[in-house]
Amino acid sequence: MRLVIARCSVDYAGRLTAHLPEATRLIMVKHDGCVAIHADGGAYKPLNWMNAPNTLADRGDHWVVTNPKGETLTITLHEVMSDSAHEFGEDPGLQKDGVEAHLQELLAASPQAIEDGLTLVRREYPTAIGPIDLVCRDTGGQVVAIEVKRRGEIDGVEQLTRYIDRLHLDSSLGQVRGVFVAQVVKPQARVLAEARGYRVVEVDYDELRGMRPDELRLF
Repeated sequence: MRLVIARCSVDYAGRLTAHLPEATRLIMVKHDGCVAIHADGGAYKPLNWMNAPNTLADRGDHWVVTNPKGETLTITLHEVMSDSAHEFGEDPGLQKDGVEAHLQELLAASPQAIEDGLTLVRREYPTAIGPIDLVCRDTGGQVVAIEVKRRGEIDGVEQLTRYIDRLHLDSSLGQVRGVFVAQVVKPQARVLAEARGYRVVEVDYDELRGMRPDELRLF
């Protein structure tokens, strides 16, 4: 990963245009080609970014990042304060907690709990940016990418979007649709998911395990 701290301005041109005026920011260039510009605040979300795959042309005082859709991100470097590269090695990936991992396992065994007629293609479907929880096909044969969370939040929706973008690079899969599944989905996550055309499904963990909702239990 390359980390650059610089006073920079940023211009995006594509589906719309956006401009970040000159300020000190962190520019991250990941091994897979993803470029993200961060401010010193705003939690994990970058101010602007360009997902892989893309090409980065370093022209000295400015970089031009271009993706296959023809969108461009131009980063003008007014003053570079730090420029360093770090080798991370292979990442083992996110280790899900016990409930989330078991929830994914149960849904893989019974995808019809998500949607009638779904058939499992593969659990932990591999991509260059990590495995997709479940990939299924619906009754019409369309590929369905499914992200499973114990608690559905905005970052889970963003994760599903990145995975679908990767699947769309494989033309043999056709148009891929997304489903966001969780025990509880936060309202903001629901709004974002539905705005992007994803189905949102809340599932009951105990019911999936075969327990009746009215069954008395100590814990």
